[in-house]
Amino acid sequence: MLLERLYDEDLAQAGYFIGCQATGEAIVIDARRDINEYLALASKHGMRIVAVTETHIHADYLSGTRELARATGAEIYVSGEGGEDWQYGFEARRLHDGDRIEIGKLSVEARHTPGHTPEHLAFLVTDGAFSDEPGYLISGDFVFAGDLGRPDLLDEAAGGIDTRFVGAKQLFASLRDFFLQLPDHVQVYPGHGSGSACGKALGAVPSTTVGYERLFAWWSTYLANDDEEGFVAELLEGQPDAHAYFGRMKRQNKEGPAILGDLAPLVELSQPEVIRQVISREAVFVDTRHHHHAHAGTVVDSLNIPGPAKAATYGSWVVDPERDPTPLILFTPDQHSAQATRDHLLRVGIDNVIGYVTSMAGLPLTTPTVVSAEDLAALDKTLLLDVRNKTEHAQGHIPGSQQLSAGRVLWHLDQLPKAGTIVTYCQSGVRNSIAASALRRAGYDIVELDGSYNGWSTWHQERATVNQ
Repeated sequence: MLLERLYDEDLAQAGYFIGCQATGEAIVIDARRDINEYLALASKHGMRIVAVTETHIHADYLSGTRELARATGAEIYVSGEGGEDWQYGFEARRLHDGDRIEIGKLSVEARHTPGHTPEHLAFLVTDGAFSDEPGYLISGDFVFAGDLGRPDLLDEAAGGIDTRFVGAKQLFASLRDFFLQLPDHVQVYPGHGSGSACGKALGAVPSTTVGYERLFAWWSTYLANDDEEGFVAELLEGQPDAHAYFGRMKRQNKEGPAILGDLAPLVELSQPEVIRQVISREAVFVDTRHHHHAHAGTVVDSLNIPGPAKAATYGSWVVDPERDPTPLILFTPDQHSAQATRDHLLRVGIDNVIGYVTSMAGLPLTTPTVVSAEDLAALDKTLLLDVRNKTEHAQGHIPGSQQLSAGRVLWHLDQLPKAGTIVTYCQSGVRNSIAASALRRAGYDIVELDGSYNGWSTWHQERATVNQ
């Protein structure tokens, strides 16, 4: 058996390529939308992808299941569990608890594990050439290394009302009745790692075992004592902000993401055409540089989406292609960087990149306004806005600030004053620059705090020392 983990550092998301070396057949679980890596892996090992499936209707990225099936001719399998409201809207074979997908000498058994979502499946994998018992669990957003999938996303991102309590109880039952019934040696391969917003304390290790989680996971004591009430309270406490784009991902993944097919390489656009489109607002200029460079001078009304490494994460905070389908033009050092940035944006359904440029010559430029921590108090401002996560804000913030995370701010403009100066900050300045650029483009008077909270904390401590 071949088992390969394909990990996206941007979204902290893991997909799995599992193949039978005897027959040269493979299945892919939880593919992302830019599929070249899966195709390359199949070619490398001389395998044919014959099945594609996913653990659940994802919220944090756009599924590549249909894309990969189109490219390979593979059969699509999706969950048929969860009730009428959680059925996929595209043609595929439905899996129910206990159903199996046979891949050569491998058996992939679907197990209904509701909690994170009602339709969620985990997959028990048996390597028939080695054993007649399962040895691996592809756990999706059910069990992570050291944590569990959050059950509140349907409330936070999909318009649910108090579904978190039902989900938390379902998760308790899924652990008790399924996960803890497995042998300790079963290896667990989760759908996310550290940095994902699909849990609150995910480990950075790529896998774990049933036995390890049984002994050391935070939830194990609650299960051992059959303390459902305590488990629910602990699970729901302190979950991070859910990014606003999660709702769009849920809906598009349920309906079936648009199939891209073979994409042409991005081309470098002519400078006169870029100037015309940007000035007329027929296109959005996207500055993909680090915020320190953007602060030295960037294009008026541009978005700062540092890339390509985190372009999917950052882009999803400030681009909603459903509400504003305006084409995007990337400012990057070369075509390779432009292509990589586009691939990351495709992972969150931002498909409207039309090209790139390597120069800002002839475009209207501006220098974003920043204020030092020392001068912050004297600045005439209407609002001091903390765009970090609510848990970060609770751990320490600048007095008088209001919290609204960078991944939610553009969807909650009603919480911002329509007039006056807004000073924004995050932890170090990266998230702040992204959110600030989008707010400026939306017409707000934005001033960024130099150094953000880290800078303010250093200044505040130094001042306190001097005053002692």
